[in-house]
Amino acid sequence: MTGWNADRIPDQRGRIAVVTGANSGLGRVTATELAHHGAHVVLAVRNTTAGAEAAREIGGDVEVRELDLASLASVRAFAAKLAADHPAIDLLVNNAGLVLLGPRRTTADGFEIQLGTNMLGHFALTGLLLGNLTADARVISLSSITHKNAHLDFDDLMFERDYRASPAYGRSKLATTIFGFELDRRLRAAGSPIVSALAHPGLTRTNLTPRAWEHRGRLGRVIARAGLLATQPTEQGTLPQLYAATAPGVHGGQFFGPAGLWETRGRVTEARASRDATDPAIAKRLWSVAEDLTGVSYL
Repeated sequence: MTGWNADRIPDQRGRIAVVTGANSGLGRVTATELAHHGAHVVLAVRNTTAGAEAAREIGGDVEVRELDLASLASVRAFAAKLAADHPAIDLLVNNAGLVLLGPRRTTADGFEIQLGTNMLGHFALTGLLLGNLTADARVISLSSITHKNAHLDFDDLMFERDYRASPAYGRSKLATTIFGFELDRRLRAAGSPIVSALAHPGLTRTNLTPRAWEHRGRLGRVIARAGLLATQPTEQGTLPQLYAATAPGVHGGQFFGPAGLWETRGRVTEARASRDATDPAIAKRLWSVAEDLTGVSYL
């Protein structure tokens, strides 16, 4: 994969791709490249006005659909309508993410909002769409290097005690990473050819970090600007998930990220996950909890 870039994405004509959080950042670049290579791309977005603007600028064969991952009712409504309109889906990119650095907030269903949006919403969405995925479909879960220093506390999964936003984000991304690996295990155990792969963008220039610091006023704006100096362009940071989504030969359980400077930047390579992220016992427990919390059971 040395030197791999978006120009090497294979022809995507005839394929249906769903990208969550596709109106900005990594999701927008992913949707753009897939559309420019011929895919019909569903922009699954919380803000349909922003989604429509993104669709106009992306061009190609795209459509905008409302999806709020912080609401299981929205996830169910989106999945039901999408499955009815697109019985065969070739690619699901679980890209959307939330970084919160302010006080603790919850989803419509009472989940800590980062875990609820980043992992539980995607867990439910994947299960609800699983029956519509084609035999050669791929499900891509977006991790983060922050997962490596995180650990789940099943006695306080929603961080109701001693809430700290940054560790809560790391936990949400650890949970997402665990989900991607466990989805692969369960697909293989079921004899399914569907691929579950993972990717992370390293340190990448997106709109998530500036938004996260908005509540800190002038100091927040200074920190957000300083962060720009330490990050790589969005187009570069998107390459690992584009590789996972489109490169020939990708198999279930592979994890991609940047090759340089502790996986923070650079060309695409296979990434290393933390021990917790690949622990089948932790994964089995998390899967069971996620089924109970979302009411969506599969595999």
